[in-house]
Amino acid sequence: MATTADIKNGLCIKFNDKLCQIIEFQHVKPGKGPAFVRTKMRQIETGKVLDNTFSAGHKIEIVRIENREYQYLFEEAEFFVFMNNETFEQVSIPKTMVEKPEFLIEGMTCNILFHAEEEMPLVVELPMHIVSEVTYTEPGIKGDTATNTMKPATIATGAEVRVPLFIDNGEIIKVDTRTGVYVERVKS
Repeated sequence: MATTADIKNGLCIKFNDKLCQIIEFQHVKPGKGPAFVRTKMRQIETGKVLDNTFSAGHKIEIVRIENREYQYLFEEAEFFVFMNNETFEQVSIPKTMVEKPEFLIEGMTCNILFHAEEEMPLVVELPMHIVSEVTYTEPGIKGDTATNTMKPATIATGAEVRVPLFIDNGEIIKVDTRTGVYVERVKS
């Protein structure tokens, strides 16, 4: 059993029977009273961010997780099927475990967090950015690049993103998968 002295960023612990990952922590030694550790952690299953204060020396249960690269293959009923690039083993992940499934592209490499002892997948993390073609958007107006006005556009994955007015059908754009926001136009 570990103590609060072992806490570091990225560490995965069991807290209130749920798996949580430490985002940030601060060891505090006030002038009066005992020391404590203030933490901010993310519940792995829900993504909810929690604030908690542990007294110094408090026992914590560390959970070992592994980050593995898998390639997205296809969608099957209520699951997405991924393949390990080294062993070619396939794993079916429930759709609810993928945070932004509308940005999945066949052949895309994703990181999957696994509970190391139980060999159970926990979270699927998409790459930070994807490059996709705009399949539909209203026609752009020539010379309208000075304003910050955005219009809706549908990309090849079926997701809808907001793009600047000068983007037209068939153009290749880069999109941030965490926020779903247009980043830039990609030159072919």
